[in-house]
Amino acid sequence: MEDILGSLMTLLAFLGTFGAVFFLLMAIWEGFLKKFMTEARGLEDSSTIKAFRKVVLRRMATINQKFIWPNYDKRIRRRITHAGGLDGLSPTEFMAAQQISVVGFTLFGLILLNFMNDSMGMDVALWHTVWFTILGWFFPEIWLRDQVVKRHFKMTRELPYNLDLLTLSVEAGLDFQAAVDTVGKKGRQGPLTDEFATMLKELRMGKTRQEALRSMADRVGLAPLSRFIQALIQADRMGTSLGKVLRIQSTQLRIERTQRAEKLANEAPVKMIFPLVACIFPTVFIVLFSPIIFQLLYGKHG
Repeated sequence: MEDILGSLMTLLAFLGTFGAVFFLLMAIWEGFLKKFMTEARGLEDSSTIKAFRKVVLRRMATINQKFIWPNYDKRIRRRITHAGGLDGLSPTEFMAAQQISVVGFTLFGLILLNFMNDSMGMDVALWHTVWFTILGWFFPEIWLRDQVVKRHFKMTRELPYNLDLLTLSVEAGLDFQAAVDTVGKKGRQGPLTDEFATMLKELRMGKTRQEALRSMADRVGLAPLSRFIQALIQADRMGTSLGKVLRIQSTQLRIERTQRAEKLANEAPVKMIFPLVACIFPTVFIVLFSPIIFQLLYGKHG
């Protein structure tokens, strides 16, 4: 009789636990996940996971609006603009990404250091976890800086060709707006032609040439392009021939690209020293000297 009661109590406890977990999951689904999935489907994104991530960042961003400080907002907004907008990412959403990264890196550090607990004390392990937390906060900023560098690299490679096309268009008799339109349609496609298309829209909306050029320089933040735009603005103020200025700037950019290529070529031998010393030379020494060492150690016994 006692065995039957014990089995019945165990079954009731199992059913009660299962029911509690089931209703908890249903509450989470109805309260949060269902709304998130509905909002994610409304974004019409190509990836469900990407859309869900956007929804999570957007929800967290509404909370971060109360805590974000002006300098942080200005700095991150400028970097996001230089990176091309990143699908409309806002500074508050970027802060949410940093918060998620902090939690993820901290948990990873705790799990990793938990396996090393035998070799170090608990206090030391917890202290090392702080470094994972700091890395988690700065990792999104490192990623953002990398996106800016990649975009600037692409634009640097596109700039000489597109500037030559712009120069030829102006020298052929087109006005500046028509020449920019030609570059956007027939130039080397990439982030630079996208910026030219944006500048063309601003010109058609009524902005002056100087305002549109300054806006483009602020959006991109690339030094060679900023110098080129400054030269155009100066030529526009002083009434200098636009074709002549474009030809000079085009020549200057090609010289700079040649110098940059020579600089990278001169740096290549220095960068190859570490791989040679660390990877190739030890292998060569093993292949050359291992038979000699083997002969010295075991040759007499043979």
